[in-house]
Amino acid sequence: MNFAERVQRAILLTGRLSTLPYTDQQAIREGWRELTGQTVDDAFHLIPPVFSDHGTNIRIGRNVFVNQNCRFNDLGGIDIGDDVMLGPNVSLITSGHPTEPVGRRSGITSAPIIIGRNVWIGTSALIMQGVTVGADAIVGAGAVVTRDVPPRTLVAGVPATVVKIIE
Repeated sequence: MNFAERVQRAILLTGRLSTLPYTDQQAIREGWRELTGQTVDDAFHLIPPVFSDHGTNIRIGRNVFVNQNCRFNDLGGIDIGDDVMLGPNVSLITSGHPTEPVGRRSGITSAPIIIGRNVWIGTSALIMQGVTVGADAIVGAGAVVTRDVPPRTLVAGVPATVVKIIE
């Protein structure tokens, strides 16, 4: 399957998934399994709608909660650990374009996003390509995360900076 076909497939499958009622978590888990090609834990919960540009590069751990309107641009790969919570409108963006003007329209850059165990990502946070969020960290609402977040750390702001260490 080529790039355009993968994108079309993901848009079709997330469109279907997004029409399912939150109360039908079994159907949502099945739709997520079809999108990602991965086994889905019975404790996985997602509130539709949800968006993805590939779907096949997402790995989700056990007991993960995804709130409504989350975006998974997963060309570079997204790995989400156990017990993670994503607030509404969270965007995980693993791809972008080169900074050189000549290559912007013809090239794509990508790097994986890794979300550690027991991370909480607040509403409308944006995690950019190449970022690792360490275990037990919190990303504040509206943060734009362009650099790694150490474990047990609260970050917030644009760009995200360390607010405090979580004891």
